[in-house]
Amino acid sequence: MIYFLSAIALLSVVSAEVYYKETFDAGWEDRWVVAEGSGKVDVSAGAYGTSAGLQTTEDAKFYHVASAIETPFSNKDKTLVIQYSLKNEQTLSCGGGYLKFLSSSEDLSSFDGDTDYNIMFGPDVCGSTKRVHVIFNYKGENWLIEREVRPETDAFTHVYTLIVNPDQTYEIKVDGESKQTGNIIDDWKMLGEKEIQDPDQSKPDDWVDEARIDDPEVTKPEGYDDIPAMIVDAEAEQPEDWDEEDDGEWEAPMVSNPEYEGPWRQPQIDNPDYVGVWEHPMIPNPDYVVDDSIYAFDSFAAVGFDNWQVESGSIIDNIIITDSVEEAEAFLAETFDAAAEKAKKEELDAAEAEDEEDDEEESDPFDDEEDAGEEAELHDEL
Repeated sequence: MIYFLSAIALLSVVSAEVYYKETFDAGWEDRWVVAEGSGKVDVSAGAYGTSAGLQTTEDAKFYHVASAIETPFSNKDKTLVIQYSLKNEQTLSCGGGYLKFLSSSEDLSSFDGDTDYNIMFGPDVCGSTKRVHVIFNYKGENWLIEREVRPETDAFTHVYTLIVNPDQTYEIKVDGESKQTGNIIDDWKMLGEKEIQDPDQSKPDDWVDEARIDDPEVTKPEGYDDIPAMIVDAEAEQPEDWDEEDDGEWEAPMVSNPEYEGPWRQPQIDNPDYVGVWEHPMIPNPDYVVDDSIYAFDSFAAVGFDNWQVESGSIIDNIIITDSVEEAEAFLAETFDAAAEKAKKEELDAAEAEDEEDDEEESDPFDDEEDAGEEAELHDEL
C-alpha cells in the first residue's frame, strides 16, 4: 500500500509541468527586458533577506520590466498555478507589487501599462487601499475580483499564490495559507448578473412603505415658538466700577433659558397602513450565458512587472508558473524561510543597537569632564 501511494505521488510530480521559473540567479539580465521609461532595477536580497530578487531602486517611478516564457503554453483543461514572493523592506505608502502574465512576448521593450495581459495578480498598497488584485481579461476587457483579500504589509518576504482550475474554481494563498476560494463566475462579473429586476414590474402606487409617521393627534403647543433659547440673566448686576461714559450703557449678559426645549418635533408613531419594504421581483437575465472557458487562455508568453512606486525597494523573487499545486508548494518550501529572515532581522537590529550604544558611550560628555579633571589634578601635582 505504501509503495502504491509513493508511486502515485511520484507520478504526480513527474507529470507536472513547470512552464516558468525565475530565482534571479546569474544571467538574469539576459532574461529580463527593462522597457523604455522604466525605473532602474537591480538584484538584491535587501538588508536582511535570505534570497536575492529583482529590486526597484528609484523613488517615484513607473517600472516596466518583463521576461519571456521560453515555451509559451495554454492552460486550457489544466490547472494553472502562479506564485511569487514579494518583500517591501521600505515603508511603502503607495506602490504596486503585482505581476502581469502576457499572451505575447513580442516587443517587450515597449511593455507598459497599456500592454494587454491575460491575468494580473498580486498586492497593491496606496493609502487606505490595501488589496490583492486578481484581474482576468475576458473578451478584451479587464475584470477585477469582487472579493477583497488583504495583503501582508510588514517588511518581510511574503509569498502570493493563485490557483485557477479547469472547473473555474480558484484559490488565493498567502504564505501557503488559503485566504480566498470560490468560482470565477460568481466572484467576477464579466457575465453580468444571473438575475435582473423584472422590467414589467413596478411598485404599486398605493404601496405604503413608511414604517413611521407623524402622530396626527399631537399638535404643537400654543406659544411654543415664543419661548426664547436665551434670556437675560436676572441675577446679574452692573459692576460698581462700570463707567457708562467710557464703557457705554451696561447690558445684562444672556444665559440659556431653562424653559426652552429646542425646536419642536412632531412625535412619531407606527404607521397602521405600513405593509413592508417593496422588493422588486427578479427574473432570469436573458443576456446571461454561462461560459465554461473563462479560466482558459490560448497563450501565456511572458511575465511582467508593471507598477508605480512612490518609495522604491520592493523585491520580487522566486516566480513559478506550473500546472501542479504540489510543485508550487515544494518550491515554496525550498525558497521561503520566514523564521530565518526574522532571525536575521533581529540579529541586525541587535548589532545596530549595540553600535548606537557604543557611539553614545564614546561621546558621553561626563566622561570627557572626568578625564579633564584627572588631567588637571595631575598637572597640579607636577
